[in-house]
Amino acid sequence: MIDHFIKMVFQFLISKGYMDKICVVYTHHKLGDLIWQLPFIKAISEHHELNVDLLVREKTQAKNILKDIKHIKQIHYNNFRKGVFYWIDVFKIKNIFKKHKYTHVYLLDKVNKPAIAAKLSGTKNIIGPGIGNQKHWVTNKILLKNDDKKLSYSEQSQKFLKINNIKLDDLFPKINFDVSAFKERNIDLFTDGKKIAFGVDSFEDYKMWYEENFVELADLLYKDKFFDYIYLICGPDKAHIAKKIINLSKKKYFIDCSDKDLTGVITAIKNSNFFIGNNSGPLNLASALGVKAFGLIVNDAISELKYSKINFILPDGYKDNTWIRNRSNMKTLTTEKVYETLIESLSNESK
Repeated sequence: MIDHFIKMVFQFLISKGYMDKICVVYTHHKLGDLIWQLPFIKAISEHHELNVDLLVREKTQAKNILKDIKHIKQIHYNNFRKGVFYWIDVFKIKNIFKKHKYTHVYLLDKVNKPAIAAKLSGTKNIIGPGIGNQKHWVTNKILLKNDDKKLSYSEQSQKFLKINNIKLDDLFPKINFDVSAFKERNIDLFTDGKKIAFGVDSFEDYKMWYEENFVELADLLYKDKFFDYIYLICGPDKAHIAKKIINLSKKKYFIDCSDKDLTGVITAIKNSNFFIGNNSGPLNLASALGVKAFGLIVNDAISELKYSKINFILPDGYKDNTWIRNRSNMKTLTTEKVYETLIESLSNESK
């Protein structure tokens, strides 16, 4: 009864313009891309001194990942479809904005759809980078330039907030996540002994180190007693990769996490002494969770990851800002190079 009364008071104050209500929109589908936006979402929350709502793609699984982040109040999903579904989604988003009576909608990318929806909903403040046609729908006057499309998504958001006088205190993503609530459903991940995690898949195949390399690395690390068990982190659509590693190795220390939901993946990562893997969502997730993370980077740019605490392991002769969409090029990063870099970093940490 009291909660209902308080809610009614808040809705009245918002409707009369006495209080702001904020929704932040990010339309990209990759988990890693959403993680990179967390410092900017936090900055918007702190700027208004209010918790904010999010509108993101369901594929990000944000309702699971971000459940313990205090400045995020409610999360909505939309799949931001194209073609014949474009206007269906516009009106679905418009209804979300109208129902929740948002005074401000922030757009963290240049997509038009949520900007149009916000305009149709009657939202007074529609604040976005304004690149391309989006400039016709946003209400802020200071916009990014078309040349800013060349910047990474993170750099675009950083510049967009800066020119709109929203202070950024920290550019490194951080996620708080209490795994104890999910222990019962993931009891197999709480075995005794030292555990590490291998991130063995990626959204793009050309970013994936070979299965044979992961097997060789495991053998070397096991001889040095770095672990008792290795979690193999990959999505269900790439389960064959984890199974191939297990079959090639014939060792009993692998724990296949390909059948785990995101809470299981996070639990495995949080239980690990360190994470090493391909450039992927789980790599970014490990870093944001505060787990020491090593990224195997060969065919893409480390400059896009500069605001993370990921430790990069690179092949000899690596050139930044060069994209090579050929998985065979991953062979230039040898098991020996990865092992030596890993040992050096872990040894320096223990001193």
